[in-house]
Amino acid sequence: MTESSEPRDQRGAFTGHAADATAVFGVVPATPAEGIAYVSGLSAEEQAAVAALPQGCALLLMQRGPGAGSRFLLDSDRTLVGRSERADIFLDDVTVSRKHAVFVRSGDGFVVRDSGSLNGTYVNRARVDEIALSPGDEVQIGKFRMTFHPRPGGARGAQGSDRA
Repeated sequence: MTESSEPRDQRGAFTGHAADATAVFGVVPATPAEGIAYVSGLSAEEQAAVAALPQGCALLLMQRGPGAGSRFLLDSDRTLVGRSERADIFLDDVTVSRKHAVFVRSGDGFVVRDSGSLNGTYVNRARVDEIALSPGDEVQIGKFRMTFHPRPGGARGAQGSDRA
């Protein structure tokens, strides 16, 4: 066994300087779907699905929680989200009220409105009663986190929200 010149502690763990290390953080996709602004975290398939939406529609993409990866189409004037089996978007978890929130088509976009839920509705981690959504906004209902993606050219332009 040969001794290394690299500094190590009693357990043999490397104790060198951070400048000696290299970190790789990920790969940037080559090209976003035509007509849609690049949104970090969307796969090419998800970008294509958003680009193919009919006029006046939007897509909610489940990012976290049970059912991560699920897609929900917002294609009607009102879409109820809740734990009730009668909800348009059924989220089966005790952190979600039976009639938790509603997505309402408003002009060329969508508004999310809390329906008096116990745990609240959050947009970009801020609790809201009602707010107009912008592309890329994160909507949290209970422990479910979804991102909002309108058809390109619809719902308030093609850039993400400037809200904190």
